[in-house]
Amino acid sequence: MYKKKFEACLKRVQKPARYIGNEFNSIHKEMTSDMMSFAFCFPDVYEVGMSHLGIKILYHMMNEWEDTVCERVFAPWDDMEQEMKKEGIPLLSLESYTPVREFDMVGFTLQYEMSYSNIVNMLKLAGIPLRTRERKIGDPFVCCGGPCAYHAEPLSDLVDFFILGEGEDIMREIMQAYKEWRGSGRTREEYLETIAKIEGIYVPSFYDVEYNDDNTIKSFEPNRDCAPKKVKKRIILNFDDTYIPEKLIVPFMEVVHDRIMLELFRGCIRGCRFCQAGYIYRPVRERSVKRLVGAARNAIDATGYEEMTLSSLSTSDYTCLFELIDELLKITVDKRINLSLPSLRVDNFSMELMEKVQKVKKSGLTFAPEAGTQRLRDVINKNVREEELIRTTSIAFEGGYNRVKLYFMMGLPTETDDDVLGIGDLADKVIDAFYQVPPEKRKGRSVTVTVSTSLFVPKPFTPFQWEPQNRISELERKASMLSKSITNRKIIYNWHSSQVSFLEAVFAKGDRRLGEVLISAVEFGCKFDGWTDFFDYEKWMKAFEINGIDPEFYAYRRIGYDEILPWDYADIGVNKSFFIAEHKRAYEEKTTPSCREKCAGCGAAQFGGGVCFE
Repeated sequence: MYKKKFEACLKRVQKPARYIGNEFNSIHKEMTSDMMSFAFCFPDVYEVGMSHLGIKILYHMMNEWEDTVCERVFAPWDDMEQEMKKEGIPLLSLESYTPVREFDMVGFTLQYEMSYSNIVNMLKLAGIPLRTRERKIGDPFVCCGGPCAYHAEPLSDLVDFFILGEGEDIMREIMQAYKEWRGSGRTREEYLETIAKIEGIYVPSFYDVEYNDDNTIKSFEPNRDCAPKKVKKRIILNFDDTYIPEKLIVPFMEVVHDRIMLELFRGCIRGCRFCQAGYIYRPVRERSVKRLVGAARNAIDATGYEEMTLSSLSTSDYTCLFELIDELLKITVDKRINLSLPSLRVDNFSMELMEKVQKVKKSGLTFAPEAGTQRLRDVINKNVREEELIRTTSIAFEGGYNRVKLYFMMGLPTETDDDVLGIGDLADKVIDAFYQVPPEKRKGRSVTVTVSTSLFVPKPFTPFQWEPQNRISELERKASMLSKSITNRKIIYNWHSSQVSFLEAVFAKGDRRLGEVLISAVEFGCKFDGWTDFFDYEKWMKAFEINGIDPEFYAYRRIGYDEILPWDYADIGVNKSFFIAEHKRAYEEKTTPSCREKCAGCGAAQFGGGVCFE
């Protein structure tokens, strides 16, 4: 009933291709009354959501089930949102223009804390009651998964249940339980009681939280027998058994990652102390070369893409990388398909690897030293030395590259001004390495080194989860100091907004009292907070103020080891005692070797019943 009105809006918006659907390899199933319907919602604009691998996997997997239809939903950009409001159009799915509120289940993926306001706004646009206690029979269940589901208490009053772990392993059980519940006459609460018994499901309303006078948590306890004290994440140990879609959707417009994404493995062996993903996805599980090559062939045949990226947290740590690249080159070079390798480490980069991946064309080179001095790199357990960075960039320059991007973090625990200034010094040394290359290999070209600094956000499930964030004024002082110290015009310096990072820290470490703040902020107009076009710091501060919440309590306070944490409900397989030990080692400036060198006893081996790496 809304299709014609919606299509009439397309000529009045900036990028209509975001909303038209019908892309090559998209799936259109008839939504009959006996089928279950799932709206897969990505809380950002289309070109960001269509770059996410998770939506590609679950969308195709669920649509292969005969009794289920899965359709995509993205956050409309402001111009389309205004048109929809003017025409009385609710939030619709992309495939069939079905109102999102008419789906059985509405699922959001939580990739980034700054997308939380979009979740609230999308629920409002859909006409779904915002708070779980306000939903009745006939309203969809709202669920969330993804990395932020492990510490999603700020959303606990808005979300019926959270999925901890890998969706490929758990979604069928969730939908089967819904199929048995639907039409049974049982209450919504009874459905939630059923799925709370499934490993990997967290139902926030089944837990009571009490607070101390100082606003720390006094107790966090289940309020019924079906809710476990700890919710253990779901994981698939044999990664070759996980679902890989054979036909990827090809968008009509350019998206952020407009290419085939070949996922080599999940997890990370490195143990960088700031990196949440490196811990929540443990242990490392690799796909075989045979499985990957087969998936690559299918994707090439089904899409026509001219680029393929090898995706993982640290691509060069894949144990059979050279064998895989050799096999992939056999099917990509003749078709002029470029291979790109993001997430390369400077300590295992080689001329041989570089020559292999640039057979079709040169991709950009990006490395992440993360800190400007060796002392601070030891604190964060980066396990990368300055000489390795210089060696690696020298190899790249000799191979014909003259542009390199370097990523750093500012505001790390124990950071001094010397550590900050070391970022510029390191960039200068990379420039010097370029001019050490013989002139005939430089071919008269100049060099450009782009230095980007993001601001450290202490994240749950890392050894730095107890750390305070630097204050905004301190981060801005450091960024200004670094900017003034960089005098070489061959160095381009970019840095991230400190106000956005402050808010990210608040919601990363926040508790369920922040739910009303989110609702208030959206009422004031907050949305797309990860975009500079929309972020409004003053509106957020007003939302905290009217709800009597001090955001600095979450971002700027050092947490004690003995405190109950808002994310203690989640069992990721890594022990808190390990995080405490790693936190202490950081202050001793001691490094911990990678998992392949020596097991550090983090606890993730429990999933496999022994050590992670024999």
